[in-house]
Order: sequence, then C-alpha cells, then structure tokens
Amino acid sequence: MVPFAGYEMPVQYAAGVMQEHLHTRAAAGLFDVSHMGQVILRPKAGMAALCAGFEAMMPVDVAGLAEGRQRYGLFTNETGGILDDLMFANRGDHLFVVVNAARKAHDIPHMAEHLAAVAEVVPITDRALLALQGPLAEAALARLVPDVAALRFMDVGVFGEVWVSRSGYTGEDGFEISVPQGWAETFARDLLAMPEVQPVGLGARDSLRLEAGLCLYGHDIDETTSPVEAGLPWAIQKVRRTGGAREGGFPGAARILQELAEGPERCRVGLRPDGRAPMREGTGLFAADETPLGQVTSGGFGPSVEAPVAMGYVPRAFADVGTPLQGEVRGKKLPVTVAALPFHPTTYKR
Repeated sequence: MVPFAGYEMPVQYAAGVMQEHLHTRAAAGLFDVSHMGQVILRPKAGMAALCAGFEAMMPVDVAGLAEGRQRYGLFTNETGGILDDLMFANRGDHLFVVVNAARKAHDIPHMAEHLAAVAEVVPITDRALLALQGPLAEAALARLVPDVAALRFMDVGVFGEVWVSRSGYTGEDGFEISVPQGWAETFARDLLAMPEVQPVGLGARDSLRLEAGLCLYGHDIDETTSPVEAGLPWAIQKVRRTGGAREGGFPGAARILQELAEGPERCRVGLRPDGRAPMREGTGLFAADETPLGQVTSGGFGPSVEAPVAMGYVPRAFADVGTPLQGEVRGKKLPVTVAALPFHPTTYKR
C-alpha cells in the first residue's frame, strides 16, 4: 500500500505486477478506482445551456454528445495547457463527470465557478468506482448485470443503482462501474469469486496504460502541455476546430487552433529503448550528436511486449517513427528509438 492522491492505494496484490498485467490482457482484472472524482452536473436552465457552458471550458464537442454516450474531455487554460483530462457522459437530464483524483480539489471548484449560471455541481461522495478490464470482463460483469453486454465502447447505462460505462484505462475492452458505497465490497467480492477475475493494483494499471499509449496527468500532460503537443488532437472534434460550426471559444483557443493548423513545436512520442533496461520518467533525451531534446515522461517495462517502453517529448523534427535518439541512464547515453503508439493493440468493443 502506498499514499496516492490522498488515499492509501495498493501497488500490487499477491500475484504481483507482472501477473496482474498479463491476467488483465488475457482474462479480467478488477481495479478499485474509487479515488477518482465522480460529479453530477444538474442543469439550472436546461441541458442546452449546461452543454454550452461546459463546452466553453474545453476544446471538445459537448453539445453534440448523444444521450447514453460518454466522451473524453480536456479542461484547458488560457495559454492552451491542460488543467485535467476527464470523462463526461450525457445521461439525458444531466451530465456525469469523472475527474482525476489528484485534480478533484481543483476541478470541482473550477466547474462550480464557470458553470454557476447554468448548473448545480454535485460531487458524489457516497459511491465507489470499480474498473473491470480485459477480454473476459463482459462475461464476468454480465452475470451480475446482464444488460451490460449490449453496451458498445463509450456507451453508458444506468441499471438500477449500478452506473456503467464501457471504457477504461488499459487499452482493453472493459467497464467502469459506479456503485453505492455500501455495496462496493460485496460487489467486488462477487466479481473476484469468478475464476476469470483477479484484483489488480496501481503497478499494473500504470504498465497497462503505458503499453496502450495513454497519458497520465501530471506526468505526460500538465498545465504546460497542449492537447496537440500531447498527441490528443483526436479529442478535438471538427465542430470546435477552425471552420467548424462552433470553432474556438475555449481557453487557449489561439494556441491550440494554431498548433492544429501548423503543427506543434514539440510532440509526445513513443520510445523503445534498446536492450532490457527501462528508461524511467525524467530520463534525458538527446539527439545522436548529444544535443538535449527533452525527457521521458512515463517509462517502464511492458510485460505484454516483453520489452521496455516509454513516452516523452521531443522537437517535431525528431518525432518521426524510427528516429534514433539517446537516453541518459545513470550517466550513460543509451540508444532509444521513436516508436509508434500504442505499443500494444487496443481491443475496445466498437
């Protein structure tokens, strides 16, 4: 157990990080992610006004999100940096938002301030959040909640007191499941009693998301990185871009729209170190002539690819797949190559 975002969190269970990682890829892993912030936005003057207000906080299409669907969002600041990444769902008469644990204390007041005229911001403090991930997640969860089998990737559903989204942070098919706090342990134990389900801690959660090329806030993205630098332009729909029906109008629009049009000065890239030694966060990255370029933002060993993997930022001229670089490990510059992301293919149910 380790302190994480104000909580005591498990790094690993009895099986260990490697086996937890591989079990999630092969069957189903259960994560306790109750430290994440669950928030309901209730409209004061109708859903259209709420969606418009929420959309003004990020470069993402909120108004066009259909009922029963979820979308990845990014709060941005006036200089185009990322304040947080989040998930939000249209549940018909309100929006349901899940924010990062380490940013709850920022995000909830941020939403309350910017949405004061159009929404009641209601933090959810009496529900747990579980993530069930892996190719056998559907079979396991459907024993308890049969209707989840009909959900597609990024669908959401309310099944009595159980709130489900078909999404996750591993690159695998799976679900995030919000349940009343009093049910959480029993619900988790019912899942863990199934032969395909195994508990998974923070260690494998990190290696799974790294293999999937997914960003971790405070590491791969922060208030200085723009969505375009971070390789997240897919999260900015055409309607919010230059020429779109609702272009701009979000914090940092000038920088973000310019980078979309012209390209960013630096880019987040995948990295494959030569050999077996991982290049961890903070490892310096250099050109072949030893010119400093940037640094690793996430790095470790990828159990599914059986090799070290990493991500980091380099100038655009060095961001092409196959570009040879050097990473400084314990005073030695070792070869590393720019690689395509993700390192491991995703298996979302489309």
